[in-house]
Amino acid sequence: MKAAVLHGPRDLRVESATQPTIGADEVLVRVTAAGLCGTDYRIWSGARPVAYPRVMGHELVGRVEAAGRDVTRVSAGDRVVVEPNYSCGQCALCREGNRNLCLARTAVGIDVDGGFAELVRLPSRCCWPAPADVADEDLLVTEPLAVVVRAVNRAAPKPGECAAVVGAGTLGLLALQVLRARGVRVLVVSRTHRRFALARELGAEQTWAVADGALDAAACRFSAREGVDLVVETAGTAEAVTHTLELVRPGGRVVLTGLPHAPTPVAFFSVVRREVTIAGSMIYQDEFPEALRLVAEGRVRTRPLVTHRFALAAIAEAFAAHADASSIKVALEI
Repeated sequence: MKAAVLHGPRDLRVESATQPTIGADEVLVRVTAAGLCGTDYRIWSGARPVAYPRVMGHELVGRVEAAGRDVTRVSAGDRVVVEPNYSCGQCALCREGNRNLCLARTAVGIDVDGGFAELVRLPSRCCWPAPADVADEDLLVTEPLAVVVRAVNRAAPKPGECAAVVGAGTLGLLALQVLRARGVRVLVVSRTHRRFALARELGAEQTWAVADGALDAAACRFSAREGVDLVVETAGTAEAVTHTLELVRPGGRVVLTGLPHAPTPVAFFSVVRREVTIAGSMIYQDEFPEALRLVAEGRVRTRPLVTHRFALAAIAEAFAAHADASSIKVALEI
């Protein structure tokens, strides 16, 4: 089989690889589509070290090629969407229901070989049957959508409330749609105007660029009160965290999904004085079925987010496209 193998930072080669051998509760999936995200880019660049050689890729759609003898969840020939994180199932965190926080959690494409290849070996529990009549490309961002579904759930939105989404990348544009599906009015905030037309097409009632002026005033105008009821942050920068606190009203809720790699100054006097609730949201627990349903019902549109498509042989061009300002989601068609 062919696979894109990372031998070291920026040393990515499409080459022949040995077909994986599956165990009793594993499946072999023939990958049909894979998404390239910021995590993949950080691994490729060396910013996030992994054990080399490594096949990246964790946003995956494919078809089951073979199933181990104990597999009952799916069968050979089934089209599946991959949930690429799985926990140990034994530790205290897993036993209490916090499997997304498991310290021994395994991430496909990071800790073990992933789907930038024709075939990938997976635990059967990672495979969800794909909804009938929904194209692979529409299912490609189910994994980041599940991330967003959990974040929105943690924000506990109520119909008629108003929210801000900080960041207009893949996660932000998905969060916008999940909030709209919950009956919430949404203001999208970003550093630039670049994706605002698409944000409005996907349901944003208003948009605001950081450079356009004070965020607190923009939030007050949008909400017609002291700020928005809730904020979902998706940008993953220290500045974005600061922006959430400028947008939220007293007594409001903030959910952080990004992972800032720089020190993040927070004015905790304002947090305490205004009784702002701040929650982190880490990947997902049981949100994959809801993510699949939102796509199948057409309540979340994913195809407009796929801006670039490449064959596996052109994966170097795919990584270059990811870094381009025009890119939202880069897809590999394998």
